[in-house]
Amino acid sequence: MELDPAGQSTPALQKLLNGAIIPRPIGWISTLGPDGNFNLAPFSYFTVVCANPPHILYCPGWRGAHGSEKDSLAHVRTRPEFVVNIVTEGLAQAMNLTSSEAGPEVDEFVLAGLTAMPSVKVAPPRVAESPIHFECRVSHIVDVSDAPGGGSIVVGEVVHVHVDDAFLLEGGKINIPALHAIGRLAGAGYPRVSDMFDMPRPDGAM
Repeated sequence: MELDPAGQSTPALQKLLNGAIIPRPIGWISTLGPDGNFNLAPFSYFTVVCANPPHILYCPGWRGAHGSEKDSLAHVRTRPEFVVNIVTEGLAQAMNLTSSEAGPEVDEFVLAGLTAMPSVKVAPPRVAESPIHFECRVSHIVDVSDAPGGGSIVVGEVVHVHVDDAFLLEGGKINIPALHAIGRLAGAGYPRVSDMFDMPRPDGAM
């Protein structure tokens, strides 16, 4: 099959992208609205940018037939801070509840029965039930497309990190098997991090 994206519908392209680019980590992003409302939403268009200085990005899409900003994007325009909460298998159902298209007046922490814990260096709260949090201040927002199905890139510098000591190994490494993090596939699919293998990189590899 050969495809020219220009001749495909947005839903068809999204199915192709989501099914081929897998597994995707989930950034559970908490923000704070200008009226003080908490927002919490999961994003699988999410990853690390770099470590020096540490930066993380997530990509909120534009929703609806006419295209409108998601709260997680609108909030960081007015208050440029967010928290990344890591999603574990035990938090999957709560995370799924926060993926609903709720109005800006809805507190997803309350909706999902989660505890909003104060952060150390930013205003948005963190999810107390999550074992790892990255507090971030926005450094860049890139609006790629504001059409329905379009999206933006929000890049934040990590200014504080919380890790539950139960998931730390010697040398500051994360105990990945114990963490039970989950990721995103296509449709309703989610993978577990449970079948891993090691493969040393070639000498000289960066």
